[in-house]
Amino acid sequence: MKRKLSQVLVGCSVLTLVGVVTAVLPSAESEPKVGPTELALEAISKMDVQPLDWPQWGGSPARNNTPAGKNIPTKWDVAEGENIKWSADLGSQTYGNAVVANGKVYVGTNNGAGHVKRYPARVDLGCLLCFDEQTGEFLWQHSSEKLPTGRVHDWPLQGICCAPYADGERLWYVSSRGEVVCLDTAGFKDGKNNGPYTEEPNENKDEADVIWKFNMMDDLQVSQHNMCSCSVTCAGDVLLVNTSNGLDESHINLPSPDAPSFIALDRNTGKVIWTDKSPGTNILHGQWSSPTYAVLGGQPQALFAGGDGWIYSFDPKGDGQGNSKMLWKFDCNPKTSEWKLGGRGTRNNIIATPVVYDGLVYVAVGQDPEHEEGLGHLWCIDPTKRGDVSEELAVDAKGEPIPHQRIQAVNEANGEKTTPNPNSAAVWHYSQFDWDGDGEIADFMEEMHRSCGTVAIKDDILFIADFSGLFHCLDAKTGKVHWTYDMLSPAWGSPLIVEGRVYIGDEDGDISIFPLTTDPEEAFHEVDGELLPKLGVVNMEESVYSTPIVANNVLFISNKSKLYAITPED
Repeated sequence: MKRKLSQVLVGCSVLTLVGVVTAVLPSAESEPKVGPTELALEAISKMDVQPLDWPQWGGSPARNNTPAGKNIPTKWDVAEGENIKWSADLGSQTYGNAVVANGKVYVGTNNGAGHVKRYPARVDLGCLLCFDEQTGEFLWQHSSEKLPTGRVHDWPLQGICCAPYADGERLWYVSSRGEVVCLDTAGFKDGKNNGPYTEEPNENKDEADVIWKFNMMDDLQVSQHNMCSCSVTCAGDVLLVNTSNGLDESHINLPSPDAPSFIALDRNTGKVIWTDKSPGTNILHGQWSSPTYAVLGGQPQALFAGGDGWIYSFDPKGDGQGNSKMLWKFDCNPKTSEWKLGGRGTRNNIIATPVVYDGLVYVAVGQDPEHEEGLGHLWCIDPTKRGDVSEELAVDAKGEPIPHQRIQAVNEANGEKTTPNPNSAAVWHYSQFDWDGDGEIADFMEEMHRSCGTVAIKDDILFIADFSGLFHCLDAKTGKVHWTYDMLSPAWGSPLIVEGRVYIGDEDGDISIFPLTTDPEEAFHEVDGELLPKLGVVNMEESVYSTPIVANNVLFISNKSKLYAITPED
């Protein structure tokens, strides 16, 4: 299907301002403006990894996918091998994002490739694979056998859907069995079984060496919904984890209402530092987001997106007595939105990871991709306020505050209503906009839809893909729309910004490549009557569910079954 002009939204004089500023921006003096790539490289420099590695989801705890890179290609061909340095077999479905550290590449997938002899490809597993960064040689695998409870906790063939965190000789990640695992990055190739955990079933050279593991299902009574997935990050030695606690197969009952949603562990020992169950009984479905960490307004903050559609900020050290210390919370859904089974409602949870840029926090709402499309919301939040900093508050007919309600925060039929929050931290909100100036929101292109992905921001230009296949370009400080492009295919992943270019993958297997620009005349051009990204579209032959990354001037992209290392021609 060809894209026409109607499938590209262009910011113009008839476009009203989308992002309404409802809070004072943090002082530029308190948060000096440094480029996101420089901030990421500074964070990486404090880790025991190489300077241009990309050792966790988003590269740094701020989660903004803007690595440094030089001569990153815009043309390659996976069928002909053009500009392909190497490729490696993954599973039959791959949702995990690659990370690169100290000469190794790590990817979460399933067992479709059957790399380990004792687990042939017909055996369904969650697999974390390790490859040599230079050659693509398979090094070792950490295998997670399927949980006996079945798809309610461990959906068939989904594998490992998260990314690990690698630092020095250690790696941390969340397995599909609900375990937080610390691994030796050498595996058993070094001939040692490093402890304290030494109960591995074997010490084969192609298998993982476990240092410690913490079982959230056994030790915290967590009951993940369909899958446990969280790309962990660290605040110093504090490991931050979303537990994935969620509903049972009825999609109504919450088996473990007292289990925590967010935890902090000592990354050296696996000991619990603090736990928090703030979403409580208001979890809508599952909890598959990942935490973010940054120092904001002089305060270290651990940011978690809950399964209730709220984002929470905590002191990463907790209160010193095993409990969390909340700083603020923000409801990312309109108070009148309603949760309905199967995605039929307007209330959403959050799958995306919060991103920090220039002292502000950005997050979009979404749902399980099986719930298909729906109206979404993207928020920019000032993290310097405290308490309930939502845009609105819920009150009863008398104007008295009412507690958060799972299905619908405000039911107007019962006399409940919303009121502006004087303590709101909402800087801007992007959802619907009248781009053609006809006074109506009637066009598919006039909506931000549900999103599984995160934003990526550079030079105050924000990009995000939604699950309906729209790719949005906005002003990061005001929320004003610059342009929106219809990729004609759902997008599961997040953008990559590198070397003045923006890369985004979709379910059709296309990687669309745009210049880093707010000007639609520079972003697109017409080819045979079809409006296309100015820098081209490259097809990967299979669906791309993950996010492209760059490390050490190499572009890494996974499709469903292969990982590709892509470099320019010599």
